[in-house]
Amino acid sequence: MTNLFPMFLKLEGWPCLVVGAGTVAEGKIGSLLLAGATVRVVAPQANVAVQEWARTGVMRWESREFCLLDLDGVFLVIAATSSNEVNGSVFREAQRRNVLCNVVDDPEHCDFYYPAVVRRGQLQIAISTAGESPALAQKLRRELESQYGPEYEGWVEQLGKRRRELFARDINPEERHRQLHELASQRPVAAELISKGEPS
Repeated sequence: MTNLFPMFLKLEGWPCLVVGAGTVAEGKIGSLLLAGATVRVVAPQANVAVQEWARTGVMRWESREFCLLDLDGVFLVIAATSSNEVNGSVFREAQRRNVLCNVVDDPEHCDFYYPAVVRRGQLQIAISTAGESPALAQKLRRELESQYGPEYEGWVEQLGKRRRELFARDINPEERHRQLHELASQRPVAAELISKGEPS
């Protein structure tokens, strides 16, 4: 097994292609849009959500079959069709062009995987089993969602605000480091105190 390199990508403005526009593709398209990617979808038909996104201009949908030239200038591609033949064609051409590719539910034809993600505003906790057991990843996601509740969204925002304030001050780096770690060790319920610089 190849060891995976975990990272969070900044996709804002990057050209991304999704081949397919059904229910499975919808989720992938949505996550790319959430990251600010420039999304183009190629599929003969599209479900209602994808059609609406195209109608409002948040992404582009080309109602036709995939062709190899669709990968021109693309940073990454997701193949989410019901056709193994089409998915395989997308993957092979992506490999030839050194374009990152994910064929949904086909770990052998993926350069990257979609992790199970817990989102609390700017806080994201990603879980991957490298395609070995998506069910386990989903189970762990549910457990983490109960452990890290909605209160973490506001708390992370407050921590970010305090971090920026500390970096704007003329303060010893070691002292700043100590204060940042002390703040991060507090409980989320103390977020309103953090904004005032008060101890928990």
